[in-house]
Amino acid sequence: MKALILAAGFGTRLFPYTNTVPKPLFTLGSIPVLGHTIDLLIRSGCRQIIINTHYLPDMITGYIENNKEQFEAQIHCVYEPEILDTGGAIANVKEFMADQDFFVINADVATNVDLADLFDFHVTQKALATLVLHDRKAFNKVAVAPGGWITGFNHPGKGLAFTGIQVLSPHIFDFMPDRKVFSSIDLFSGLCKKKQVAAYVADGIFWEDMGTQAAYARTARQWMGAAALEANILDIKIQDLAGDGSDRTWFRAVPQTPSKNKKKPESVVICDHGICLPGSDIKAQLAAFVHIGTHLFKQKVPVPAILAHDAFAGLVVLEDLGDTHLADLVQQAKDKSAIKQIYQKLIDLLVLFSQKGAAGFDPAWTCQTPTYSKSLILEKECRYFMDAFVNGYLGKNLSFEDIADAFSFVAQKALEGGFQGLMHRDCQSRNIMVKNDTFYFIDFQSARTGPFQYDLASLLIDPYVTLPMQVQKDLVSYAMDRLGLGSRTARNRFTQCFHFCCLTRNMQMLGAFAHLSRVKKKTGFEAYIPAAVASLKQLIQNMEPYPVTGLKELIMRL
Repeated sequence: MKALILAAGFGTRLFPYTNTVPKPLFTLGSIPVLGHTIDLLIRSGCRQIIINTHYLPDMITGYIENNKEQFEAQIHCVYEPEILDTGGAIANVKEFMADQDFFVINADVATNVDLADLFDFHVTQKALATLVLHDRKAFNKVAVAPGGWITGFNHPGKGLAFTGIQVLSPHIFDFMPDRKVFSSIDLFSGLCKKKQVAAYVADGIFWEDMGTQAAYARTARQWMGAAALEANILDIKIQDLAGDGSDRTWFRAVPQTPSKNKKKPESVVICDHGICLPGSDIKAQLAAFVHIGTHLFKQKVPVPAILAHDAFAGLVVLEDLGDTHLADLVQQAKDKSAIKQIYQKLIDLLVLFSQKGAAGFDPAWTCQTPTYSKSLILEKECRYFMDAFVNGYLGKNLSFEDIADAFSFVAQKALEGGFQGLMHRDCQSRNIMVKNDTFYFIDFQSARTGPFQYDLASLLIDPYVTLPMQVQKDLVSYAMDRLGLGSRTARNRFTQCFHFCCLTRNMQMLGAFAHLSRVKKKTGFEAYIPAAVASLKQLIQNMEPYPVTGLKELIMRL
């Protein structure tokens, strides 16, 4: 059998992503849609396949050339200097297809339709064309007569949807117009009057037209969820989950029919970063997420297992840890003693994260900077605080440079005496989950080497869980004991670094809350600003012996 894959289109509805990557090379489970289509055709008996190209043809040709060994078929790309539309593309390969019935399929559809059954149906019908139709409300407009023959293509909201999958008789070339550019739908419309266009109505199949970003993202999530759960893609339900402060979105994939195999997960969580073009910040963040998460899991640090990822679609499939965060557990605690026990367990795990995570850690995995450095503190915490919170949120017009010396001093002190290891950098209660009485760290993509004190500060001055000051002091003492810091000099040095890390972390939090509420319109974060301001004022008051006068005056006036 033979087939033509239509892959010449511009993919305009997917701009700007198709500026650099043609739509047929968008991936599902890290394999281009074009690859899935070729595989479906081969499994159905096709051994000769033509792909028409026009837009970014070298990328499509290169993909075929680089993967030709894995395809058990002869595959040729035919370049169209002028895009010929769907009908013209078919007419353009007449010499190759004129000896037998052949498939034509759009390169931007994902489906599990039984092509072998389709072909047998077409042969039985003895039609010039057999089109696969499917009930999809948004696309339904193809009218079908009771006898199974298509009667028209322009009945919006009625009939069925044309899937872009078809089988054609070689005799159809006899009915094609003389002009080079024409639509296959125009051709089929004329043939309908002769009862020569049959309808293969495919119920109970998976089919998606990935012509838009939303459709592509939805399909990619469904595809990866089904693969991770080893379930029928039609049986997978994708549920929205509450997001975080980032631009990522979160989903849970659940089979509607429970598996009898108890070893299979009952559900998985999917983190969607969005389409990751080469060289983009999003792609760097996803790579950091995958590399660091895989490393931590191998080091037996309690993080969710990464089950799969798609570097182009921006998807990471994770072990499902449920919905309980540390904040939920703390709210249920009966008294300070119970809270301290919870946090002592967490500090034990934080030491494990720092020490085990640092072993064999590759700085090349990180995004932004490989370490928690002075430049990072000044730009991503101090300046962020000034730009996003002081000037952006509060509406002031103050210069960072006017108190740059104080910021420089704070940044330097946040590094001196640091107990070095791998730091999470956002170790607050919403990034710690609880499942079966076990704690897990999530959102570790910003991890890098740096002072343990910063993560301890993030944990203890967490605005989502307001710990009493005495509890914080007791937990700092506990952390120093766990790290084996017995001498007064060592403990003083640790504590000083911790205090400055609290200051830089607090400024970072205010910058983030301001940006999220004012720019990202995630107004729920605004509720935590007053407590974070109060915390910052309390911290700066304890900095009296240090040269931070300008910064102190600024903070106390907030």
